[in-house]
Amino acid sequence: MIVPQIQEAWDQCLEVFGKGNVLIVSNSAGTLADPGAIQCESVTYHTRAPVLRHRSLKPAYSCINMIRRYFSSLTPPVQDEALIVVGDRVFTDVVMANRMRRGMGHSGMMKITSTFKGQGGIANKESDPNQLDGPLAIWTTGVWEKEATGIRCLERSLVRSVRWSIGAEDGDWTNTGRFVRKFPEPEPSRRDGVMARLFEKLKGT
Repeated sequence: MIVPQIQEAWDQCLEVFGKGNVLIVSNSAGTLADPGAIQCESVTYHTRAPVLRHRSLKPAYSCINMIRRYFSSLTPPVQDEALIVVGDRVFTDVVMANRMRRGMGHSGMMKITSTFKGQGGIANKESDPNQLDGPLAIWTTGVWEKEATGIRCLERSLVRSVRWSIGAEDGDWTNTGRFVRKFPEPEPSRRDGVMARLFEKLKGT
């Protein structure tokens, strides 16, 4: 069940991204730890969003393949570079998003930049920001119930200890423009000649 404080935000999320474009990937619901997929069905019912059924846990590559298979089955298909991965764990959600970046070799480094005064972060591949080839990873630090507090403390310490290879003086290296749909502005109607002057005169009165 969704907590009432975020119900409105969740409804807006489903409306903005569209039916089927929101997928819940859990390391409990929909896995082998969910006998009979009872938890999976419950989460799907209350959130009105599908839950991925997978045998391996995040951030395993086999789990990534299942995610890709789901989004490629949509009409139209959704590619990795158009995905947004939102999660509260660095070692699972953020790492998985970085693994989904095509062409990322073993030398690829994960970057996390804090946003909104430390209330989350964005992970990125060390490369030209205009050449990103994978999903945008958003790390959320707020949780409603205390869970895995030791690991979460370790993750936060790890993020704080990261040394940025690109500083603020180099400009904003994140490129989120591809996740924003731009609508063309309506062209102003043209009124020429006598009608235009008459319209302006009437508007002035």
